[in-house]
Amino acid sequence: MRFAVFWNAKDGLLQSRRFQGKTQTTANGLPTGLKRNLRQLLAVWQEMANFVKTFHLQKQEYHIMNFFKALFGGKEEKPEDRKRAEEERDFDVLKYDGVRALRSGQHDYAIRCFTHALTMKDDLEIRDYMSQAMIRADRLPEAYEQLLKIAEAQTDNVQVFVRMAHVAYMMEDYTAMADACEKAIGLDSGNAEATLLYAKACIGHGDTTNAVAMLTKAIGLKDDFAEARLLRGETLLKAGETAEADEDATLLLTNNTENEDVLMLKARIERAKGQAEEAILYYGKVIDANPFNAEAYRERGQVRMETGDESGGQDDIRQADELTEQQNGTADGENVEKKVNEAYKNVNPLGI
Repeated sequence: MRFAVFWNAKDGLLQSRRFQGKTQTTANGLPTGLKRNLRQLLAVWQEMANFVKTFHLQKQEYHIMNFFKALFGGKEEKPEDRKRAEEERDFDVLKYDGVRALRSGQHDYAIRCFTHALTMKDDLEIRDYMSQAMIRADRLPEAYEQLLKIAEAQTDNVQVFVRMAHVAYMMEDYTAMADACEKAIGLDSGNAEATLLYAKACIGHGDTTNAVAMLTKAIGLKDDFAEARLLRGETLLKAGETAEADEDATLLLTNNTENEDVLMLKARIERAKGQAEEAILYYGKVIDANPFNAEAYRERGQVRMETGDESGGQDDIRQADELTEQQNGTADGENVEKKVNEAYKNVNPLGI
C-alpha cells in the first residue's frame, strides 16, 4: 500500500490518501521514508510558524499542526486552548502592527491597533506605546491618562512620573506637573531632570523664588546641566538679578560659544546693564547662529533706535516683522513638534 500527502485547496487542509500497492512500512503502517520526510516537514513548518503574522495563515497553521499531531499520534488541541492561542496571536499581531505604525509616523493607525489590543488584554507596554502615539497625535490628556495607569501599576517607577511631568508641561497643567515631579523626587531625590521640571512648574505658577532654588539644586546634582543653568540665568534676569544672571551666562559661554539661546541670554543681560554696543554685538551673534530669529532682529532694532541709529533700527524691526509673518503659518505645528521632542528626550518609562 502506498501513502501520499496532498493539499486540499478547497478546504485549506493537508490530507493523506492511501493507494494500493506494496511498499515497506513501519509498525504503525506508514511508509518508512515518508514518516522520516514528514518529520522533517513538521520541523520546517514549526520554524515557519514562528514568523506567521497574518490571520489567515494562523488558521492554516492550526489545521496543519493538528493534522501532523493526528498523523503521529498526538492529541488534537482543545477548542478553548485553540481560542486562547488565537487570541494571543491576534494580540501580538496588533502590537506588532501598532509599533510599526508608530515608528513610521502613522499615529492614528497605531492608536487604533493599541486600543484594540487593550480590549483583549491590559498590558503596560501597550499603554506606554499608546501614550507615545497620543503625544505625537497631540492628544495630550489621553496620553497623560495612559501614563497615569502605568504609574498606578508601577508606583516605584521614577521615569513614568518624569514622563507625566513632561506631558503636563505640554498641557500647561503646572499643578499636575508639580505633583508628578514631587512623586519622582520622592522616589529619587537625586534625579536632576525631575528637579529641573519641578522648577519649570514653579515658573508656571509664578513662583520665582522656589524656581531658582530648584534650579540651583539641579545644577548641584549635575554640574554640567546646561539647560538648568540657562533657565536659572533667564529666571534671574527676569527677576532683576542681572549680576547673578550674568554669572550663569558667562559660564555657559565657555562651552557654548555658538548656542543661540545662550547668546540671546547674554545679549539681553548686556542690554539690561545698559551696555548697548555689547548687546548689539551679541544680538548679531544670535542672528549669525539663526538668521530666522525674529526676536533677535526686533530687540537689536530697539537697541539701535535707543542709541540714535534710526535707520538701522527700522531695518531690523522691518526684518523682524517679515519673519514673524512668514513664521505665523507654521508656528503652531513647530511648537507642538518642539514640545514632543522635549518630552521624549531621555525619557523611557518601560525601557522601550
